[in-house]
Amino acid sequence: MGLQLIQDGKGKTTGIYIPISIWKKLKKQYKDLEALEHEPKEQILSEIKEALMELKLVEQGLLKARPAQELLDEL
Repeated sequence: MGLQLIQDGKGKTTGIYIPISIWKKLKKQYKDLEALEHEPKEQILSEIKEALMELKLVEQGLLKARPAQELLDEL
């Protein structure tokens, strides 16, 4: 199995699937790729905190909520 493109509902390419065998070869060749596998805990927590703050603003009517489909398209 080779590389596979990941597309959103509109057919726009948003990512790529790399089989683990190819990923391991790439990591050996390009040492900086190792860092991409493990996002720092602090960054994840910061992003969750930001999302919760935005949710509170939406609940207070200070920020307009986005349609769920728009959020899913970003993923």
